[in-house]
Amino acid sequence: MNFFTKDKPYNTLNQYYKEKYHKKVAKIALNANFTCPNKDGKKGYGGCSYCTPLGSGDYAGNINHSLEQQYKEIKEIMNKKWPDALYIPYFQANSNTYASVEVLKNTYEPILNLDKDIIGISIATRADCLPDDVINYLNELNKKYPVQIELGLQTSNEKTGIRINRLSTNQEFISSVKKLRENNIEVVAHIINGLPGETEEDMLNTIDFINSLDIQGIKIHSLLLLNNTKLYEEYQNNPFHILTIEEYVDITVKQIRRLKDTIIIHRLAADGVIDNLVAPSWSIRKLVVMNEIDKKMRETKAYQGIDYIPNQATPH
Repeated sequence: MNFFTKDKPYNTLNQYYKEKYHKKVAKIALNANFTCPNKDGKKGYGGCSYCTPLGSGDYAGNINHSLEQQYKEIKEIMNKKWPDALYIPYFQANSNTYASVEVLKNTYEPILNLDKDIIGISIATRADCLPDDVINYLNELNKKYPVQIELGLQTSNEKTGIRINRLSTNQEFISSVKKLRENNIEVVAHIINGLPGETEEDMLNTIDFINSLDIQGIKIHSLLLLNNTKLYEEYQNNPFHILTIEEYVDITVKQIRRLKDTIIIHRLAADGVIDNLVAPSWSIRKLVVMNEIDKKMRETKAYQGIDYIPNQATPH
C-alpha cells in the first residue's frame, strides 16, 4: 500500500500517520545524554566526522533539563500549532540503545507513561549498538508501544564509511535490520547525500542497498558542513565539492524514483543550526528544497518506485 497524494507522488510520513491515526502525529526530539561507541573509545574517538559534539541532537531538547521537562517544554510549543495532535518521543542525540537494558528501561518507560497522547517511541541508534538483550527488550516494549528504530547508514559505500569515520559496517547494518524485523520492529534508515568523494552512482547504490533489506522508512538529507566537526577541519585543509541545490534535488528525485514504493519517506531536507552551518547555505531554506523536489517530480511525471529495480543490491 502506498500513501501518495495529488501533490506528493511519494509516501510521506505525515500522510502515513494521517491514514493510520486520523490525526496529526508529531515527534518530540529528546536528548537523553547517551554516548556512542565511536566516541567513548570502544570503537573510536571523535564520532563520525560530520557529527557535532551534541551527536546530531542540535534540535533535541535541552540536555540540562530532565527528559520529562524536555518533553513538556516541546509539547507545549507544538500544542499551540496542533492542539489535537498525538505524540512520539524521539530519542535523537547520539546512540540511544548504547546502554544496559536497565538503563534503557529507566530512560524510555517514564516518558512513555507521561502522557496519554503518546502513541509510540522512536529511537535513533547505530547498527552496532543492538545486542541480543537489547533487541529482546525492544521486542517486549514493542508489544505495548510501537517501536521505531532509526539506524544511521549514511552510505552503502564502505570506503566512504571509512573516510567519515563511521566505524560500523554494512554487514552490521544488515544483521541488525534482520534481528529487528524478526521481532516485528519498524526500521528507518538514515542516509546523507553529498558525502565527500561520493558520486551519483554511490548515492543511487545506497538506495539499492536499502531496497534489498526489509526497511520500512527512510530519511534523506544533504550533507551539512558544520563548525566544530572533524569534517570541517578536513574541508579547510582539503576542500571537497558541496552539492548545489540543483544537484541535490536532481539526485534526490532519482533516488525517490528508484526507492521501493512501500517505504515511507520521513525526511527529504535537513535542519542545520544556522549559527554552526558552514555550507550549503541553501539548506536553511528547508521548504524551498522540498518544494523544488516536488516540482521536479511533477514536471517529469515521476513517482516513487517508477525506476525500482528488484533484487538490485550493491553493497561495497
